[in-house]
Amino acid sequence: MPKPPNHPEHKLVRRAFHNAAATYDEHAFLQREIADRLFERLDYIKLNPARILELGSGTGYVTEKLLTRNPAAEIIALDLAPAMVAATRTKFKPRTFAGNFVDKFFRRLPTHHAICADAEAIPLAAASIDFAISSLTLQWCDPQIVASEMARVLRPEGLFMFTTFGPDTLKELRHAFRAVDDKPHVNTFVDMHDIGDMLSGAGFQDPVMDCEIITITYSELKTLLRELKGIGAHNVLPDRQTGLMGKTRWQQLANSYEQFRVNNKLPATYEVVYGHAWKPAFNKQKNVDGAQAISLGDFKRMVRKSSDANLP
Repeated sequence: MPKPPNHPEHKLVRRAFHNAAATYDEHAFLQREIADRLFERLDYIKLNPARILELGSGTGYVTEKLLTRNPAAEIIALDLAPAMVAATRTKFKPRTFAGNFVDKFFRRLPTHHAICADAEAIPLAAASIDFAISSLTLQWCDPQIVASEMARVLRPEGLFMFTTFGPDTLKELRHAFRAVDDKPHVNTFVDMHDIGDMLSGAGFQDPVMDCEIITITYSELKTLLRELKGIGAHNVLPDRQTGLMGKTRWQQLANSYEQFRVNNKLPATYEVVYGHAWKPAFNKQKNVDGAQAISLGDFKRMVRKSSDANLP
């Protein structure tokens, strides 16, 4: 499947986040806040997964929350950057084990994994995951490919829940850079309706999407750019301007951003997209003549469910 134009380059994304692993937690207050809000939404969903996949584990903030929330589940934390994977592995510390005598004797502890892999090519078997979660990772991927991968690895009735950024994210910075050159400097973010369509196209049932605007203010532009660099959010677009900016170009950028100053503060807008979608219990495909094709495995499950429903 071809990538969208000016899509982030994976090797540059990997390098940027690998190099930022040591400074990420210092600057990732917004990322932690959005993850917390995602888990608040999860509180309203009845879910008891045995096997969980986390896409884009970073330094393991969401991973720790998953460990606390689902102590008996197997958790697979995936990230593209090796240093981020190493940071997540520190969260999988041995925990006090309280079980019955047989469990203690055989050491039946939950199995957790932190793996370095691409969210667009997940190294897991089909229908092997009950719940997949991703906070602020999709914007670094091709969401259409990720949607297809999610539909592949989730079991029937499995849930995919995520956050990402929408098109208005860093709109002030994008506009300010236009005074410097015509090169792309800020990532292109996909509209939430398009993401919903991608999920539907991949086979998910009735995706639920919504968004909110979060505005962070700064006294000076340098602080914003330092935070973006600290979390690894570099310019990783193929058509980016390479080389150092220089004093003249920097001053042009700073002067252009000043037009957005309000009450002596510079705003940075983030459009936060929240979404979740269920993989249907049965995969129905329409043929050209409009008839529906159902796999033999799905048909057996349908018959079994129907029989269970009719039991006295």
